[in-house]
Amino acid sequence: MRAAEARAAATAPSVRTSGTRTVLHVAQPTDGGVARYLADLAASQLHAGWRVAVACPPPGPLSVELAAAGVDVLPWAASRAPGAGLPAEVRALAALVASVDPAVVHLHSSKAGLAGRLAVRGGRVTVFQPHAWSVDAVPRGLRETAAAWERVAAGWTDLLLCVAQQERHQGEALGVRGRYAVVPNGVDTRRFSPADPLERAEARARLGLGPGPLAVCVGRVCRQKGQDLLLHAWRRIASTMPDATLALVGDGAGMPAARQGVVFAGQVADPRDWYAAADVVVCPSRWEGMALVPLEAMARARSVVARDVGGTRESLPPGAGALVRADDPAALAAALLPRLTDQAQADEEGRVGRSHVERHHELARTLAGVDRAYAFLLTGARKAREVLG
Repeated sequence: MRAAEARAAATAPSVRTSGTRTVLHVAQPTDGGVARYLADLAASQLHAGWRVAVACPPPGPLSVELAAAGVDVLPWAASRAPGAGLPAEVRALAALVASVDPAVVHLHSSKAGLAGRLAVRGGRVTVFQPHAWSVDAVPRGLRETAAAWERVAAGWTDLLLCVAQQERHQGEALGVRGRYAVVPNGVDTRRFSPADPLERAEARARLGLGPGPLAVCVGRVCRQKGQDLLLHAWRRIASTMPDATLALVGDGAGMPAARQGVVFAGQVADPRDWYAAADVVVCPSRWEGMALVPLEAMARARSVVARDVGGTRESLPPGAGALVRADDPAALAAALLPRLTDQAQADEEGRVGRSHVERHHELARTLAGVDRAYAFLLTGARKAREVLG
């Protein structure tokens, strides 16, 4: 253990530690797709015999779920964006790393990737999982700065773990050099089971929705998720289908003003009823790694309309919905209309999507892929110690 880490450990919370079978996950988002992914992974690793700790901001849905599963949750006060508080965030994280003494530090998304790699600096086996590269999230004038950071930080990273081939190709195109692995996202197909017409009707009754055509968008309301593009497209749909409803499921700083034909559901702990109620699920994101919402919707046997960003093309097969290429609300509206007017077509696309998820995106398949990546890294680390020592 480094001297700086040892000093920091004196003020850090104490958790159980164990040589080569301890992993520390770090994440700033405490809801949404990254949190869902991390909760599933941590619970699986705990069940497999790992000692698992997660550093994340308190309080939040993620820490509550992790604690209920028996995972050690370590409070890490961190804002979503880099700012004046970054040095303190790095110091706090270094203290947690020293206290846990993990064999693997697994950093999720850009903020944890920034603070975590500054805290560890290659001193431990480090996995960075972008869940979409930071260059997509920053203003255009800062993209080269973000790319330059990723190139430097790759030198402190043992594995760049991507959720889609497109994410890997983007990293390589940015000049981020290192060892890559691609493990596509997955969902629990038992929890997200196909919803038949009866379940659709029952879900609508529980949610207070009528029988008319319904499009559902699930996600934090923000620029990334593109609800502003969807609302622009919805004006075209509302003008021709006044009985259609759009439900925005999620909250955030970008929450728009109320308008006719749009339901603002806010954040929900469990979106399954909303998927069941939908005729079509729409994902208008400006950027993604491989979003979980299309996978969850397909697992519920729902047609999906999504913008062609990140790994969406890899997760949404032909016949399961539509990919919209352009940043064009008119194209988005044109893709939604036939699925709102022809329920038989939408339901058939849902069946195609369900079959695809069962074959390629089962959660167990994702978890096994991460396990193989860890085994490879730890075997390599042991061999390196044997050679050096």
